[in-house]
Parts: sequence; C-alpha cells; structure tokens
Amino acid sequence: MKKSALIVLLVTCALACMAIAIEAARGLRVSAAKPLAKLAAHSAARPAAAANPKSGDSKDEEVLEFASNAQPVPPFLVNDLAGQIVSTAALRGKVVIVNFWATWCPPCQEEIPELMELQKDFKDKLEIIGVSMDDGPPDGVKDFADKVGMNYPVVMGSDALSEEYGGIPALPTSFVVDPQGRVVQKHVGLFPMDMYTDEIRALLGMPVHAKIETFEDTGQIFLKNAALATSVPGVNLDGLAPAQKKAALKQMNSEHCTCGCGMTIAQCRIADSSCSISKKRAQQIADAIRAGKTPPPAPAGPPVAQAIRN
Repeated sequence: MKKSALIVLLVTCALACMAIAIEAARGLRVSAAKPLAKLAAHSAARPAAAANPKSGDSKDEEVLEFASNAQPVPPFLVNDLAGQIVSTAALRGKVVIVNFWATWCPPCQEEIPELMELQKDFKDKLEIIGVSMDDGPPDGVKDFADKVGMNYPVVMGSDALSEEYGGIPALPTSFVVDPQGRVVQKHVGLFPMDMYTDEIRALLGMPVHAKIETFEDTGQIFLKNAALATSVPGVNLDGLAPAQKKAALKQMNSEHCTCGCGMTIAQCRIADSSCSISKKRAQQIADAIRAGKTPPPAPAGPPVAQAIRN
C-alpha cells in the first residue's frame, strides 16, 4: 500500500472514532437529563406549595385559617397496628393530625413520606394518627406501614369512626386538631406541607410569617354544622327577606338530596358543589319561597336508609 493511501486511511479512522466518541457523550448527556426532566414534571404536577416563610421574598402574604367555632375532636380509644393504645384524650397539649388514608390510594402514598417528615421535625409536639380505610385485613396494612417505615401510629378505620368525623368523601382527608383538642381545620386531598408546617407552628404558639384569620365552620369541617350556614354554594338567595331566607335554609337542611348521597340538600351542596340535583332542588326551594309559594314536592329518590353513607 502506498504511503499516501495509508495516511488517508489513518486520518479517516481517527475522524470516525472522534465522531463515535462525540455521539456517545451526547447520548450520556441526554440519558442524564431524562430523570431531571421527569422530576421537574413531577414537581410541576403537584399542588403549588405555599411561599417558604423563611425566604422572606414572597410578595403575597400567606394566610392561615382556623375555625372560630371549633368543635372537640371526636374521641376514640383504640389499639394501633402495633397493639399500643391510641387515645385522643391523652393527646391534649399536642397538635394532632388525624389522617384518613388507604394503602391503595396513590395520593395517600405520596403524602405519607411528607407526614413522616413532619412527625420527625416536631417530635413530641405533634401526633399524627393514620386512620386506614382499607377493607382488607389489618395484617396487610401493617405490612405496608412496616415497609414504608411509618413513624406514627396507624389504626384501622370503620364506618362508625368515619361518621363520627362527618363522613370522609375523599382520601386523603386530614383533620387538624389544636392543643386544646379542637378540630380547627380540614384538608381534603394532597395539601402543601409548607402550609401544614405553618399551621402546626401557629397552633403551638411559634412565630410564623403568615396572617392568621378565622372562619365560622358552616360545614367546611363538619357537615353537621351546615345548619349554621347563611348561604349555600351555587344557590342564589338574593331578594329573600330574612324570614324567607331562614325558611329556605331550614328546608334545605331538613330535606334529603335524591342523588343518593344520604345527605341533606344543604350538606350535599357543601360537600359536592358539582351535584346538579342538589343545586336544582335548592334553587327551586329558594325561588318558590321568594315568590311566596310553597316549594313543590321533592322528586322521588332512593330511600335515605339505602343511600350511600357520607
């Protein structure tokens, strides 16, 4: 082989090797970027967290809301999955989060590590109680809790316990209890842990960079308080005289919704504002009373005793 041809062959091979090396490096960069992109997408899909009070650079002041007419936490005395007694009466002086969850619930699974971190951060000033709404045997729930390493007590829920808390429409649902044993807030679904942190700090008398406001519980926490409501979500009560408004609200709190939820019209509107049946009937009641007429009879629906329990 001529010398010139050999030189050309060597140069060609060198260029080919360089191209392969560049492409391999590019592939490594793309592979490394994929987990980061996935993490960013996961973070973007989560509920927006409240501004970190420690950063001090948020223009919007965070607002914490607690019930002004807070009710005592429904008491229970049960054994947790480890056989230890869990008593709400013994938790006075601590902030308590009663968390209704299930092993089959993906949002619950996502929330558990964060609740564990809260328990770790606040130690003996906080007590989280996990109430499992699983239908399966306790052993399955215990295996799950042990595998995850849950660092707070887990008890098995029941229909009776759910009813004590006014019904659990979705999972996870958490009730926040102040050190005096009163339920001051309820959170349905995933909730930013920064807000939980600030609520706990505020209830313990620790400083927070947030404005604290109160609200009257008219069904937002316990549906039994719906009778205290002066308005009903999605229903126009304008033009009703005080006596008429009182009469309309009384009927909405005594007549059961025919959608099968087992709740009164007012409770259904508060618990599920998307229910077209309770909305139509509530507006029908209000319009009839506004016109000085007796509301027409309610349409037939499933018997209350057979309706789905809230």
